[in-house]
Amino acid sequence: MKAKSIKRILFVCTGNICRSPTAEGVARHWILRTGLDGEVEVDSAGTHAWHDGEAPDPRAQRAASRRGYDLSRLRARPVLPQDFERFDLILAMDRGHYVWLRRECPPALQERVKMFLDFTRAPGDVPDPYYGEEAGFDSVLDLCEDAVRGLIDSLR
Repeated sequence: MKAKSIKRILFVCTGNICRSPTAEGVARHWILRTGLDGEVEVDSAGTHAWHDGEAPDPRAQRAASRRGYDLSRLRARPVLPQDFERFDLILAMDRGHYVWLRRECPPALQERVKMFLDFTRAPGDVPDPYYGEEAGFDSVLDLCEDAVRGLIDSLR
C-alpha cells in the first residue's frame, strides 16, 4: 500500500499579519471541515520580516473570529529559501507578491508559485486592508473564503 503524500500549501503576503494569515486560518478551518486534515498542510509567510513573530493584526483576528476562524495562534514569519522546496503550492495574495516569489524561486520550482485568487471565478489581487477601515478585513475574508473553496475543490 502506498502512503498518501501530504500536499503542503503556503500563503504569502507582505508582512504576514493580514491577508496570508487570514487565508491560512480559513484554509485550516475548511480542511478540517472537509476531512482533508492529514492530507493537506497549510502555513503562511511574508515577503518581508517586518512583523516576524507577531500575531496577526487585531482587526484581522476580530473579523475572522466573527466568522468562526481563530487566528490567535498564528505568528508572522518571512518566506525562507527552503519554503520553495518544502511547499507544493505557494500562493501569492497579489501581483507584487507573485513577482517577488517568482524572482526568489529556483527556476525548476517556478510552477509551484500561483496567484491565490486564481482559485476563484474572479482572479486578481487580494487588496491590502492594513491602512484602511475595519470593513476591508471583511472583504479580505470574503475573497479568502471563495478562494479556499476553489482550492479545496481543486485538491479533491
